[in-house]
Amino acid sequence: MTLLSVALLVPSLFWDKGPQSAPELLRSGVTSIVASPEIAATWKNQPAVRVTAADPASFEKLPTPGISFRSDVASATREPWVDSDGWHYLRRPDGRFLYDVPGPTADLAAAEAFAFGGQAAIKTDGAGLPSLAKMLKFLAGIQDEQLRPVVNIAFVDDGSTRSAECLNLLIRRNLLVQASKSPVSTSTLLPVVLGSADYPTKDASNPVVFAQQVREHLTDGKRSLRIYGSDVVIGRLASNGGKTRVYLLNYGTGKYSVDGIRVRVLGRYSKAQVFDPEGSSSKLIDTLFDSEAAEFTLPKLKTFAVVDLDM
Repeated sequence: MTLLSVALLVPSLFWDKGPQSAPELLRSGVTSIVASPEIAATWKNQPAVRVTAADPASFEKLPTPGISFRSDVASATREPWVDSDGWHYLRRPDGRFLYDVPGPTADLAAAEAFAFGGQAAIKTDGAGLPSLAKMLKFLAGIQDEQLRPVVNIAFVDDGSTRSAECLNLLIRRNLLVQASKSPVSTSTLLPVVLGSADYPTKDASNPVVFAQQVREHLTDGKRSLRIYGSDVVIGRLASNGGKTRVYLLNYGTGKYSVDGIRVRVLGRYSKAQVFDPEGSSSKLIDTLFDSEAAEFTLPKLKTFAVVDLDM
């Protein structure tokens, strides 16, 4: 099945070559780029590729997403550290971001921006262009269902480095969170304020302790999304009340093969369907639907997958 192509907030390729590179772009399936004003001016007589001029200095630069191992943690069996930029998107939902990711993992940067609903451009090289072009084509074809992020936690972000670290840990623990500058009054979200009685400053100075406290206060039974079987997969959730969409990002792409990942989504559903940039025939297995939640296993996750759940 092919997803219908509609206009969504899809990441862009930031390109620093002139019109002589048009054949390279077109071979990869790229027909639209973002370029600096100087480079964009050289493309004005090249109709095959649509060029948008943008000053790279106007973008906030993001580090390369992926995984690393923390040298400050003395453990031979420690889990890999997920380097996610998701907190930047939550902190600045209207921001403009730029990745510089050479090589084939440029597609992860595009998928990350899309999953977090951010506006981003990705700069890459010839080695990264094929995988990035494939990802951009896939993202452009995802059907717009007027979905809104599903969150369980309302985190008050004071703009500090400590606050950013805590927000990052919540994302890494797959705790669905939104960031706001002031407390959100709602009965459906867990309010989290650093320095409050529930989250003392001394505990918040250790993001790992803080994330565990938040999880305990929320309780696993109220988590809208739970992921089992991998330390390098981050999920996001969006819904319009009838359809719920799960975004699954493998931050270990190219290093870790994620096989047999189990996902649980709170809510009553009757159908699930998976899509990925590879266009594979992979199907969900061990799918269970009950009155409380849907559960399914994705046999393999390379970089990114979208699972649509319908009631």
